[in-house]
Amino acid sequence: MSQSPRSLDQTELGAYFALIEVSSLLRHAVEQQLREAGDLSYVQFQLLARLGDSPAGSHRMTDLADGVVYSRSGLTYQAQVLDERGLVTRAPSADDERSTTVTITDAGRDVLSRVFPGHIAVLDELLYEPLARADVEALARILGAVRDHMRSAPPRSAAPRRRAAR
Repeated sequence: MSQSPRSLDQTELGAYFALIEVSSLLRHAVEQQLREAGDLSYVQFQLLARLGDSPAGSHRMTDLADGVVYSRSGLTYQAQVLDERGLVTRAPSADDERSTTVTITDAGRDVLSRVFPGHIAVLDELLYEPLARADVEALARILGAVRDHMRSAPPRSAAPRRRAAR
């Protein structure tokens, strides 16, 4: 016989609902800003930002999908849209011809430079403004620990793909 799940106390329930609401409100504002400033979806921005932050400006598609927790097929579509706009290029991976490498273009970097000031302003206004520096540090530590715990057993879309032994 299976055990009933434990009940959440008021503090745990409050923290959960606050996290969900904050996440939804912040994502809505960020998505609106990204659309207005760069005609980007949230996922397209994540893809460009990860590429822009990479020293080589490139990543394999599977690594990008794992990092942004998005289905591989969905991310393939988003990369195709960005490729058609000239913001990224896609090519077979030098390491594995079955893989695709995505590289940010100068036009992609230009779009990032256009959206980042407004993106940071949204984060400052909605997320960081009501917090003291110590609160931001605590939030980073807490969310980092939760993220690391969740990444230890990620959903399939966030799990690194296993490579077959050769």
